[in-house]
Amino acid sequence: MKGGVEFREALRARLNLIRPSLDTVRSFIRETPPKLSKNIETLIKQLHRRNVDVYLVSGGFRSLIAPIAKSLQIPLENIYANRLKFYFDGSYAGFDESQPTSRSGGKAEVIRIMKERNGYTSVVMIGDGATDMEACPPAEAFIGYGGNVVRESVKMEATWYIEDFASLTNELAIYVVKVMSAKVSFQMINIH
Repeated sequence: MKGGVEFREALRARLNLIRPSLDTVRSFIRETPPKLSKNIETLIKQLHRRNVDVYLVSGGFRSLIAPIAKSLQIPLENIYANRLKFYFDGSYAGFDESQPTSRSGGKAEVIRIMKERNGYTSVVMIGDGATDMEACPPAEAFIGYGGNVVRESVKMEATWYIEDFASLTNELAIYVVKVMSAKVSFQMINIH
């Protein structure tokens, strides 16, 4: 997220240290309700009312992001994230390295794939880290987000920087987003 170590190597090192079991992951999901950033629900509802497709693109894990997607009424097929792997006994077996989000530059790859599959002509990426900034281009715009953690590089390099989703929601309320033949997509990440 700070832009130093290759993402996949950092992910592998952390997971090899933690070695989460399937039971541990399930317990965490059961005992830890999704924590959402302030005003994200209002923003997502506004985007849904405008028929804007919303995706969660994350270097985190699909199993932990799915409850967030459900709470925001984002279809599970709109999650692009890493997948943990487990042996039959539930012990940790690694992570799926074929997922684009498991490597540096993976979020940009996801956006290219989405544009190709869905015909999107305009994609806006919102995020708080270096891997989010890497996705623009191919995203047409990047909005830096500092509501959970302020990263100076993101703050300095983002075209638009927000610390609360209310400011974005308020701006969207002012402008009528016309979607005629063009398809639009918002990438939301790091929303807790």
